[in-house]
Amino acid sequence: MIRSRDLPEEGERFRELHELLSSYAFAGNTFTDSAEEPGPALHAYVRQALRTPGSLDRAIAEIDDLLGTGLFSDEIADDVDVLPHVEPPAGRTVEECLAVIRSHLQRIRNGGTYQHSPLPQTDWEWRRRFPELRHLLAAQFHQDFSRFYGSHREALDDYFSANPADAVAEAAREIESLLAMVETDGELDRVTEVLGLQVYPPDSVSLRQWLTDIRDIITHR
Repeated sequence: MIRSRDLPEEGERFRELHELLSSYAFAGNTFTDSAEEPGPALHAYVRQALRTPGSLDRAIAEIDDLLGTGLFSDEIADDVDVLPHVEPPAGRTVEECLAVIRSHLQRIRNGGTYQHSPLPQTDWEWRRRFPELRHLLAAQFHQDFSRFYGSHREALDDYFSANPADAVAEAAREIESLLAMVETDGELDRVTEVLGLQVYPPDSVSLRQWLTDIRDIITHR
C-alpha cells in the first residue's frame, strides 16, 4: 500500500528509511534491486542522500535496527505502520529485500560505484532535490487556488507570511537551480507539475518567466 504522506515526520524511529522507501513508492512500489545491481529507486535515493552527509549511515543503521528488532515485532509496530509499504517480488520477503539494499548502501558508502546523473530521474528524486520549491508550489498554487486567492501575488504574499525567511530564501535558490538545470519549456512544465504546480502562470507570462519573477521578488524583498 502506498501512503499519501511521502515525507517523514520529526521523531520517527525510521526517518531515513522512510525517505528511502518513499523512493520505491514513487517508482512502482516494488523492490527491484538484485544482489548484483541496485534498481532505479535505490539509485535515485543514493544520488540525493549523498547530498546530505550522514544519510547513508543513518539508513544503514535504521535497517539494522528494524531487522534486528524484527519487522513484525510489537515493539516497532507503530513505527513500521507509518512507513511506505513496498512490495517484494515473488519468492522474496521484505526482510531479504532490505538486506540487499543494506549491502548496496554499505558498498557505496565505502566508495563503491553507483549510477550518476546530472538530472533527477524519478518524480521522488525531483521532489527530494527541490523540497522548498515543492512546498511553495504545492501549498499555494494547487487545484483549489481560485477558492483562496484572487491573484498569484496574493498567494505568494500568503506564502511569505506563513514561512520563515530562510525557507523563502531557499525557495529562491532552488528556483535558480531548477531553471539552470531544465533547459526546455516542455520539461519545465512536466517537472513543475511533479513539484505540485496545478495552475497556469499569470496571463501572458511564460512559466519560465513567472518563476524568474518569483525568484526576483524573493531576492529583493
